[in-house]
Amino acid sequence: MSRTPYEQYAQPGPREPELPRTAGTPAPGAITVIGTGTTGTGTGTDVAATAPAGATLVVGARRHLEAARLPAGVEQIVLGPLAPALDGIERHLGSPEHQDRRVTVLASGDPGFFGIVRALGARFGPETLDVRPSSPSIAVAFARLGLSWDDAVVVSAHGRDPRTAVNVCRAHPKTAVLTGPGAGPAELGAALARTGLERTLVVAAALGTADETVERVSPADAAVRDWTGTGVSVVLCLDEARVLSPVQRIVAGPPPAPAGWALPEEAFGYRDSMITKFEVRALALSRLAPRTGDLVWDIGAGSGSVAVECARFGAAAVAVEQTPDGIERIRANAAAHGVDVQIVHGAAPTVLSQLPDPDAVFIGGGGRDLPAIVGACARRARRTVVVTLAAVDRVGDVRAALSAAGLEPDGLLLQSSRLAPLPGGVTRLAANNPVFVLWATRPGTEGAIL
Repeated sequence: MSRTPYEQYAQPGPREPELPRTAGTPAPGAITVIGTGTTGTGTGTDVAATAPAGATLVVGARRHLEAARLPAGVEQIVLGPLAPALDGIERHLGSPEHQDRRVTVLASGDPGFFGIVRALGARFGPETLDVRPSSPSIAVAFARLGLSWDDAVVVSAHGRDPRTAVNVCRAHPKTAVLTGPGAGPAELGAALARTGLERTLVVAAALGTADETVERVSPADAAVRDWTGTGVSVVLCLDEARVLSPVQRIVAGPPPAPAGWALPEEAFGYRDSMITKFEVRALALSRLAPRTGDLVWDIGAGSGSVAVECARFGAAAVAVEQTPDGIERIRANAAAHGVDVQIVHGAAPTVLSQLPDPDAVFIGGGGRDLPAIVGACARRARRTVVVTLAAVDRVGDVRAALSAAGLEPDGLLLQSSRLAPLPGGVTRLAANNPVFVLWATRPGTEGAIL
C-alpha cells in the first residue's frame, strides 16, 4: 500500500491518554497542520488531499483550498489576515457542542518554520496541534541549485519591513529570503542594485508544482520585472564568488560573532596615524552594537576600520569617505577581512541623501561641519549615533545636535596608556591622546529585537 508524502517523513507518534477537558478546550491534536506544495511530485495536491476525513473545518490560502479535494459541505476559511482566521478556528472549536470537531490547516512547506504553527501554538497550545510538514521551500530552492544551506542566513520579509532582509543580503554571501507582498524580488532587487555589491538573485516560484521555475537574475533585472502571480515564495541572494564554503559547519546559520574584536591598528592599512585606536573602537562598537540585520554608517571612514568591524559582526556597513586614497584603503581592508562594505565616495552630509536610513552611525574626526554632520545623521538614525572627537570646544555643539534630533546623549573622555618597552627589560606607560567618545540613543530602542 502506497504512503502519502507526509506519512513517509512525519508520522505522528503515539498520543498520551486524553485528560478530562473543560467545556470549550480544544482536544489534543484537534488542529492538524499539513505542509503542502514543495514535495516535488508535480501537482501540490497530494498532501492537501490527505486532510483527515473527520475534518469539519479546513483553513488555508485560496490556492491550497482550490487544490485540495475536500468533501462537500466542509466549512472553509480562506487565509488572509491571520487574526480573523484564528478567531474562526476558536469559534469552531470553542463551544461545548464542538468537542468532537477537528480543524485542518493547509500551509506551504514546513509550517513550523516561519509559519502558522507559531501563531496556532500561542493561541491554542502546542498540545492541540498535529503538525505534518512538507519540505521547507528554502531547502527545496537550495536543492534545485545543488547547494547546501546550513551556512545560509534565513530571513523572513513576509508581513515585515523588508529593510532587515535587504541588510542581511548586503552583509552575507548566502541568504534566503521568504517573500511577501511589498517584499518580493522587485523590491529586494531595487535595494540591492543601489549598493553596487556583487549579488545574484535566484527567484524560486511555485516550487513542487508543474509551474515551478527557478531563475537566476541580477538585482537590476529583478527590480524591473513584474512578478505578480508567479507564486514566488523564496528568493536566494548569493555572492557567487563565496557561495561554496569548504568549512564543515557545527552550528547552522550565520557565522558566530568574531572571537576577536577591537582589532589592533596593525590589522588595517591606514595613512599616518589616521585610524581609530583600538581602545576607542572597542567602546564605540559596544555602543553601536552591530548585528545581523542592522545597517551601520561609518562617516569619514578613513581606513574603514569601524565599518569592517561592524561587518564582521554581521551588519551591513556603509563607509563614507571623500579622499580617493581612503577609498582604496577601505576596499583593501574589507577584502583582507573577508567582508562586504559599501563604499560611498563623497562628503557628508551631502552624499547621505542617497543612502537608506541606518540603525547606527559612527562619526570620527572633527572640523567646522561636525555639528551639521552629526545633526543630519542623528535625524535619520533609528537607534544610535557614536561620535569621537579630540576638541573640547566642539563637545557642546555635538551634544546639542544629538539632543535636537530627539536622541538622549551621553559620553566620556577616554584616556589610555599602553605598555611600552624600555631598554634594560623594563616597561613604561605610553599615553595616547585623550579622545571624547559621545553617544546618543533614540528612546524606546534599547533592547529592540529583529
